[in-house]
Amino acid sequence: MLDGPEDAPATVLLAHGAGAPMDSPFMAAIASGLGLKGWRVVRFEFGYMARMRQTGRRQGPDRMPLLQETFRQQVQLEKTAWPHRPLVVGGKSMGGRVASLLVEELAASAGVRGCLCLGYPFHPPGKPLNLRTEHLADISTPTLILQGERDNFGKREEVESYALSPQVQVEWMVSGDHSFKPTKASGLSEAENWATAVAFADSFMREVLSAA
Repeated sequence: MLDGPEDAPATVLLAHGAGAPMDSPFMAAIASGLGLKGWRVVRFEFGYMARMRQTGRRQGPDRMPLLQETFRQQVQLEKTAWPHRPLVVGGKSMGGRVASLLVEELAASAGVRGCLCLGYPFHPPGKPLNLRTEHLADISTPTLILQGERDNFGKREEVESYALSPQVQVEWMVSGDHSFKPTKASGLSEAENWATAVAFADSFMREVLSAA
């Protein structure tokens, strides 16, 4: 799925999370928002999600090596079609994790400029000691993590205690959950937090391009 102008300064390649497809309301809001900011956004689906569309039967995600290979293939397709256009990789939750695990490799092999993680799954819900942060301590490619303050995959008070690379920037969606939905008491709407996320991502990518 494509959003944004063909003559954009860069392409953002976004993968979906474990349980929702590329056209979920969250993914659609972020992609269309970035498109309106002038970025070309490409959304794609992993194999298991495509099979779910065909069969109508739910299934769990593919194993990580297959997820990573699918992401590599999508990057290669983009670089073949647009060899001189800068590329940022990222995604929602699991999709962002896959991107972050690959971004150092992709920066070296395909010139990928940065990584955008939308609700990073720092740990499984209810298992705060099962951290998925080891690679984030050493990452050298600019990475932006947009996180809800009350995300069950990594709340603000937890994440702020982690040892992350100086190249990893974390911005917070006020009172947001894993999809940035705030509490009623916050006075904010889900759409407002999505718009804030888009603004942070837009600023991050403009900084990444200007630093090149």
